[in-house]
Amino acid sequence: MDTLLHVIESYGLWVVFFCVLLDQGGLPFPSYAPMIVTAALATDKHESLWPVLLVATLAALLADLAWFAGGRRFGNKLLRLMCRVSLSPDSCVGMTRNIYAKWGAPSLILAKYIPGFAAVSTTLAGESGTSWRRFIVYDGIGAALWAAGAIALGAMFHEAVEALLAQLEQLGHLALLLLIVAIALFVLFKWWQRQRFMAQIRMSRISIDELTTLLDSGSAATILDVRSPERRAASGWIPGSISVRDVSDLRLEPGEDVIVYCDCPNDASAAVVARKLQELGFKRVRPLAGGIEAWQARGRPIDRQAAAAVTAA
Repeated sequence: MDTLLHVIESYGLWVVFFCVLLDQGGLPFPSYAPMIVTAALATDKHESLWPVLLVATLAALLADLAWFAGGRRFGNKLLRLMCRVSLSPDSCVGMTRNIYAKWGAPSLILAKYIPGFAAVSTTLAGESGTSWRRFIVYDGIGAALWAAGAIALGAMFHEAVEALLAQLEQLGHLALLLLIVAIALFVLFKWWQRQRFMAQIRMSRISIDELTTLLDSGSAATILDVRSPERRAASGWIPGSISVRDVSDLRLEPGEDVIVYCDCPNDASAAVVARKLQELGFKRVRPLAGGIEAWQARGRPIDRQAAAAVTAA
C-alpha cells in the first residue's frame, strides 16, 4: 500500500490520466478516487488544481472520442455488443435513446451523472450522426464538469483525505487487501444485478416465421412497437404495429394475442413490456425474437407511411 500511495504522490497526474482513460474506456477501473486523492494532495502542497482538471478532462474526452468514432463506424451493432458484454442492465440503450432523442448533443454535458446513460451516450452520439465539432464541445464540457466534481471534493475535504491516507499507511498490506475485496464486491454486485435482470426478461419468444404464419392465418394479433418515436420514424415499423409508450393506456382484451418488439439487445425492452402485460393479466403475450432487425433480415415488409403510425399513449 505504501508503494501505491508513493506512486500517487509522485506521478499523480499520470495516475489520473490512465485511470480516467481506462474507466471511460469501459473497464471496471476506479477513476474518481484517484482524482479526489490527487486533488487533496495538491491542495495540501498549495499547488494548482488546473493540471489535474485538464489531464482528467483530456483522458475522458479521448476515451469518449474512441466510442464516438465506433458509433459512427459500426452504429447499432456496437451498441448491441456493448450491452451484451456489459455488467449493467440491458435496458440502458432504450433509455439512452429516449434521452438523446429529446435533448440531442447538449445531453452529453450531464451524461456522466446519469446512471445507464453515461455508458452508451457517446456511442449513440456517433450512431445518430452528431458532428465531430458538436460532440467535442458538449462532451468536453461534460467531461470537465464531471472531473471538476471529484477535484472539488478532494480540495474541500483534503484534511479528511490526508487522515484516511495516514490510516491506510498504518494498515499496510491489509489496506491493499481491503481495497481488492471492495473492488471484487462491486464487480460481483454488478454481475448479480445483470443476472437478476436477465432472469426477469427470460421468457418464451415468438420467431419471425411463427409471427408470419400467425399473420397469414388471419389471426387478430396485436403488435406493439416499444421503440422511441424517433427510432420508429427513422427505420420504419412492422405493418399494423402500434407505437406504445405506456401499457396502462392500451385498450386490449387479456385474451388477445400480443406481440411486442424493439431493436435492443436480448429484446430487453420488449421483454420488460411483455412482463408488465403478463402482470396485468395478459396470458398470450410474447416478445419478437430478434426484434425489427430480425424481421428486416428475413425480407419482411416495413411500413414507413406516417398515416399508418398509431400511438397508444
